[in-house]
Amino acid sequence: MTLRPVDLLIRGASELATPLGSTPRKGRELAALSIVPRGAVAIVGEHIVAVGPEDELAARFAPARTLDAAGGTLVPGFVDAHTHPLFATTREDEFELRTRGATYAEIAAAGGGILSTTRGVRAASRELLEARLERHLDRFLELGTTTVEAKTGYGLSLEAEHKCLEALAAVRARHTVDVVPTFLGAHDFPEEFRGDKQAYVELLVREMLPRVAREGLAEYCDVFTEGIAFSLAQSRRILGAAREHGLGLRLHVDQLTPLGGAELAAELGAASADHLEHVSERGIDALAAHGVVAVLCPVVPLFLRQEREAPGRRMIDAGVPVAISTDFNPGSCYLQSMSEVISWAALRYRMSAAECLTAATLNAACSLGRGERIGSLEAGKRADVLVLDVPNHRHLAYELGRNPVRTVVRGGRVAFERAR
Repeated sequence: MTLRPVDLLIRGASELATPLGSTPRKGRELAALSIVPRGAVAIVGEHIVAVGPEDELAARFAPARTLDAAGGTLVPGFVDAHTHPLFATTREDEFELRTRGATYAEIAAAGGGILSTTRGVRAASRELLEARLERHLDRFLELGTTTVEAKTGYGLSLEAEHKCLEALAAVRARHTVDVVPTFLGAHDFPEEFRGDKQAYVELLVREMLPRVAREGLAEYCDVFTEGIAFSLAQSRRILGAAREHGLGLRLHVDQLTPLGGAELAAELGAASADHLEHVSERGIDALAAHGVVAVLCPVVPLFLRQEREAPGRRMIDAGVPVAISTDFNPGSCYLQSMSEVISWAALRYRMSAAECLTAATLNAACSLGRGERIGSLEAGKRADVLVLDVPNHRHLAYELGRNPVRTVVRGGRVAFERAR
């Protein structure tokens, strides 16, 4: 029998673990992984051509190159569906204020929080922002994240937000990590509009969103819908305008107060509703009924020293498709490791390792409109594969404090390999 030539065969794994399909998994399906003992992956170009037991693939394919997993576990590349990586300065001073008892809202009211980062972004050159963003993406890659959603939201003016979007486009074009750009001009009200918030909403709707859409600089529009930020009515107006311009919708909702943002996300048919620490039962039911992906950020309440956490287990049991994310940003979660998020999701939400893996890959990909292309190890999908230095997928949730990523294959090519 003539063996079919392939570019790469990943073999030598103790286990291959992956969700299957191209739509979000929910309820009991969230834990339904395909587990292949001694599984292998055959790749041609950027795409997977076969997944199965190593012996079967070795008998079918003649690889130009073989990658030895050395007894590790193969999983899909992580997909981080909620990050804020475009900033110039960090906020460790605020972290210390919180350790002494200051709250997120108190720090923001005193001129810190988002507005402190805004001052840094406005003062920074585009070149500096690109350099910082590229460094962040390098770190995401070595931690196993192959696709990342990246929000603006620290410029809060027409010029500064455009500068951020241009920096994002430039780095996106040359970096290995697949970047999904989201316009978050409605992250907060800038200082110059604190006396006339409606005027800033009009600026977003009449000038900023049309320019973003016209220049094709973002795929999604996000709004921080919260008592200290944008009201339900303001959010509905901004997101309605975004939809008219062809942008997908994402929302920060019910993070600090039970405002009803989850219900708004369902009403608008948003791709995701994120945070949800204070979501109501009605909000949970609405998300489930409309299939909105709940992107949960389990480390944020810990970082902010807040006792309230999202009812992750309740949402899963109610049929809400759940994804998990780092929410990497300079103020409320300076974390880029999805493996760390997996551990905390298991601990905080009572999720199984299988549920966490699906939430960190396929469901996150679906929330970004990429479920047919990435998020699982299946023939036809892009070959984004992690070789983890763990004996099985359960160990991924079990072990804290170490980067388990040994090798990252992104689009069929080895993009990162840890020195042994």
